[in-house]
Amino acid sequence: MQLIKYGHACVRLEADDRVLVIDPGTFSEAEALDGVDEVLVTHEHPDHLDIAKLVAASQRNSAFRVYLPSAAIESAPELGGAAVAVDAGQRFTAAGFAVDVVGGAHAEIYDGLPGCANVGFVVDGTVYHPGDSLFVPPSPVATLLVPAAAPWLKLREALDFVRAVRPKQAFPIHDATLNELGQEYFDGWLDFKGGTEYARIPVGESVTIR
Repeated sequence: MQLIKYGHACVRLEADDRVLVIDPGTFSEAEALDGVDEVLVTHEHPDHLDIAKLVAASQRNSAFRVYLPSAAIESAPELGGAAVAVDAGQRFTAAGFAVDVVGGAHAEIYDGLPGCANVGFVVDGTVYHPGDSLFVPPSPVATLLVPAAAPWLKLREALDFVRAVRPKQAFPIHDATLNELGQEYFDGWLDFKGGTEYARIPVGESVTIR
């Protein structure tokens, strides 16, 4: 499986003729959706859900589908029949990949806010995208996409998250608000992650998931 990093929290997974995109938001590039039939969205916030991009894709392709939390469906009426509700505990197939839905709630920023639904996706039992949460999945995963910068996140929480999940490898996401210095700072601290291999994927480049 190839994992291609796009802006912020967006990644594209490719294996043989299967292509699946997770969290194409307003900080990610439109080309992430090229040739894609199915998309996973963790929650309703624009940096993970760019409705305009998704509507445009659905207008070009009648088979286009977007899987997102049932509580987020009402925030995206423009998607119409392209939107498919999913909830934690579900397992389904998207673009030929097996997808397990975990978590359920967005991490708290302050005083109970934002208080919206957020699900994580475990793809083919291998790659875990947590969205805006630090939910530890019930089963081991080999590859973790670890949030690097957010108003709901402390550096020590990111480190503890990697240690709790204990993946073989981890790659940063949710990093559009970091300049180059901030990225280097975060990457340096990830030396404290334990036995997990860690590396940053430049936007538009890919790594092979083992």
